[in-house]
Amino acid sequence: MHRVAISSTGLFTPPEVITNEELVAAFNAYATIENEKYADEIAAGTHTPITNSSVEFIEKASGIKRRYVMNKSGVLDPRRMHPKFATRPDTELSLMAEIAVKAGQDALAAAGKTAADVDGVICAAANMQRAYPAMGVEIQTALGIKGWAFDMNVACSSATFGLEMAVNAVRTGSARAILVVNPEITSCHLAWQDRDCHFIFGDVCTAILVERLDLAPAGAFEILGTKLLTSFSNAIRNNAGFMSRAEDRNPDDRDLLFRQEGRKVFKEVLPHGRRAHIRPLAARLQPTQVRRFWLHKPICP
Repeated sequence: MHRVAISSTGLFTPPEVITNEELVAAFNAYATIENEKYADEIAAGTHTPITNSSVEFIEKASGIKRRYVMNKSGVLDPRRMHPKFATRPDTELSLMAEIAVKAGQDALAAAGKTAADVDGVICAAANMQRAYPAMGVEIQTALGIKGWAFDMNVACSSATFGLEMAVNAVRTGSARAILVVNPEITSCHLAWQDRDCHFIFGDVCTAILVERLDLAPAGAFEILGTKLLTSFSNAIRNNAGFMSRAEDRNPDDRDLLFRQEGRKVFKEVLPHGRRAHIRPLAARLQPTQVRRFWLHKPICP
């Protein structure tokens, strides 16, 4: 068994930013259009009017002030309310692969490594741009990495599970180093028309280079241990999938986008965080030996 380290991280930040002020203006314009459309039904009490959003509401509920996105014009169009991307031919690099390659290159450069030093790629994300060919293999090929690659989806925890798989591969000696990339274009699965969640997500891609400690550069962080824990819940759900067509679903059905019960999520997640992370850590280290905690919550990408 080998000792394992995180050698470096990489980041791709989208080119556009949506502030809360911009988002609220677009949402409220959408609310006005919809409320006028159903004015008679609203007056008759058979249709619920859409309540306006506000900067104060967003910041109190989430603390979020702005979000990075790949396309803001489509999101801020009150008659569209979702990103607008140009279709790419199969001969071109897909959008998700493009941002993953940039984050991966950033991670390799930070560690002073090249593609020849890496044996595999794990593309771990909440949503994949397509079912196949695997996004991971496309990213691996674009980076010039030999070996293997695959996709991993465990919703919002995809990155943490991808890290676990990489650690196991390096620890057991089946790979010297694994690059984990996490391309998230969550602006495409967010219901921007839903006041309760229209402010939560943006787009980003991160990358983590995991390798044997004896091969890692100075300053690498050794991974002392890992632990995974899962528990089924309907508090966060997205029912979009390849079977939707067979069910004769309307593509605009609300449950085919991200939806959540925020309060229930917190009640379910916090106890899991303590059991899965804080207690195992306490068995190895004293509280005075820990300088920082980075806690992942499923409501955040």
